[in-house]
Amino acid sequence: MTSLPRALSPLRHPHYRLLAASMALSLLAAGLWAVALVWQVVALRGGPAALSMVTALGAGGMLATTLLGGALADRIPQRRILLATELLQGGTMAVVAALSLACSSTLWQLAAMSLVSGLAMGLYYPAYSALVPALVPDGDLLAANGLEGMVRPVLQNAAGPATAGFLVASYSPGAALAATAVASLLAASCLWALPTTPVRRELPVDGESAGGLLADVREGFVYMIRTPWLLATLVFASLMLLVFIGPLEVLVPFAIKDAGGGPTQHAYVLAAFGIGGAIGSFVVASLRLPRRYLTVMNLLWGLGCVPLVVFGFASDLWVMVAAGAVMGATFQAGMVIWGTLLQRRVPPALLGRVASLDFFVSLSFMPLSMALAGTISQVIGLTTTFLVAGLVPPLLAVVAIVAARLPADEIAHPLDVVPPPVAHPREEELDLV
Repeated sequence: MTSLPRALSPLRHPHYRLLAASMALSLLAAGLWAVALVWQVVALRGGPAALSMVTALGAGGMLATTLLGGALADRIPQRRILLATELLQGGTMAVVAALSLACSSTLWQLAAMSLVSGLAMGLYYPAYSALVPALVPDGDLLAANGLEGMVRPVLQNAAGPATAGFLVASYSPGAALAATAVASLLAASCLWALPTTPVRRELPVDGESAGGLLADVREGFVYMIRTPWLLATLVFASLMLLVFIGPLEVLVPFAIKDAGGGPTQHAYVLAAFGIGGAIGSFVVASLRLPRRYLTVMNLLWGLGCVPLVVFGFASDLWVMVAAGAVMGATFQAGMVIWGTLLQRRVPPALLGRVASLDFFVSLSFMPLSMALAGTISQVIGLTTTFLVAGLVPPLLAVVAIVAARLPADEIAHPLDVVPPPVAHPREEELDLV
């Protein structure tokens, strides 16, 4: 695999190939679950309130375990956490699928499965983020994050939902739930074959008490507050999500409807967002990390919100589709840089906790933004809401860049020149259990 293009270069490493295969199957399972859940609720004669309750339990579960997941990822070998979460999701999903196929499924069982899935995902993300730099040299981290950015929209937003829709239409929601279980268990099988990489942290001998975990979480918060580039970026990103994500998720369908479109046209916009994200990830993964990585990343996110203004004025659906593609490309390009930045600049002993803080902030502001979007649009109008959502984030980005002196920070800590490779654990040093 020596002739692989830069964007695929992480696949040269056999252990990362196993992790990437597991990640791809996990994303496919998430896409299958998203559609299977909806139609299983419908099959049980549940309405919007029931679906809202079930999905809210999933989001609440992720919030409940994300910070704990970061602390655990810095104490326990991450492969074991990932394997446990995939086995838990695959096993419980198999039970729910069997109940559905036997026509014995109930709403409370779906709600419990959604909660279990959310709890597991809160543990999964920090462990995955902390494991990647243990398997991939620094020079391939940008490509590894770009590869994930390419695969995620294809599997989670396209292939997974499309496959689930076909299975539901041709057979039943239970068949889609069974496919979800199979994907999760196959992801677990890849992790089973992956050797256990030692935690890159010196732990106290008396280790893993509850007090120790709480102290770990607090240490992550302290590091975030005392690290200007990290604090500024997280504050900016949280405010950007508060302003932007609600209008994108809640109000865009109404703008499409006002322009004469419907569900099909909405699907086109979402597909364009995903395709744009895959292209943006591929482009960034094929290049070197920018010299001005902090400035470029924050500007990509801030300016990437501007196309949302289109939905307040445009009457042509193709313009909306194009705007969705541009937003997807810029957002995902910034995410590839962000993931690489965390893995390159955060000390390995803190990476799980910092990744969990990042995940926690994102999850916390999304529901609030979606709750506020509809109310605010009724007060100031749809067009004005899109104007605010599209034009405020670039200003916030500039404030973050200037206030935290990010240009000086990125010059003082260059990442465009890859340091000499650090010896990764040899296979014979890894725990194969």
